[in-house]
Amino acid sequence: MKWIDYARPESLDEAVNLLADAGGTARPLAGGTDLIVLLRTNAERVGNPDLVVDVKGVPELNELRYDDDCGLTVGAAVECYRIYSDEAVACKYPGLIDSASLIGGIQIQGRASIGGNLCNATPSADTIPMLIALGATANVTGPNGSREVAVEDFCTGPSRTVLAPDELLVSISIPAPKANQGARYIRFIPRNEMDIAVAGAGVSVQIKDGVFESARIALASVAPTPLFVREAGDALAGEPVNDESIDKAAQLAMAAATPITDMRGTVEYRKRLCEVLTRRALNTAVERAKGGE
Repeated sequence: MKWIDYARPESLDEAVNLLADAGGTARPLAGGTDLIVLLRTNAERVGNPDLVVDVKGVPELNELRYDDDCGLTVGAAVECYRIYSDEAVACKYPGLIDSASLIGGIQIQGRASIGGNLCNATPSADTIPMLIALGATANVTGPNGSREVAVEDFCTGPSRTVLAPDELLVSISIPAPKANQGARYIRFIPRNEMDIAVAGAGVSVQIKDGVFESARIALASVAPTPLFVREAGDALAGEPVNDESIDKAAQLAMAAATPITDMRGTVEYRKRLCEVLTRRALNTAVERAKGGE
């Protein structure tokens, strides 16, 4: 392992300046549960950096705030345990709790962040499909200013994102839940603890008077990036809340998946899982939505 410099900025401007001055040879560290391992085992995957910028000390990246009008703001360095320990978040976003509580074990969740999970950009990431289903936006800052990116557009390939080398994910914004809205993330893994999803499905639905008003569906581990299956959610809009409608959406999710065969499962197996997991997630999301009626 080569010599790597370390910096811990205390302001957002300082963090951005450090990244910009490094000329593409720096990597931000939010929790480090992925980055530190990769620096030891596969540094090329993270650009073989000369500098690690620890952003844990930047206030904006540690913000966790809910507002009934603006929704939820999750700083990029907010640890997973803070998310599922927060009563307001647990009440308003049970689907987010589903995914945040799956990242590693309890020790990992004391360091790992949803922002880091998003920036790591692995196709099997558990939080990204749920963020997509909830219509989340990534708030990005760099030397040229700030911009917003829909989470479904954030990952561009395995371990690749829209972030420029001098840009930083500051926070994730999630709209406030509407009346009669429910969400659920579910995955399949070969064993019960700390494993990588063979497939996963994150869904969000809004229902009224027995009809789907809207829905969003996203999949994990079955495409080069977490996959937003827009057509599956659109197919539910205006349809009655019943098994037939849900089966149709699950079939569309299965058709959209483009998995590979690897040691965790075959193409056929994983596509079938997409159908099963989407159906199960939709059924639970509907039950959660009815709880708000």
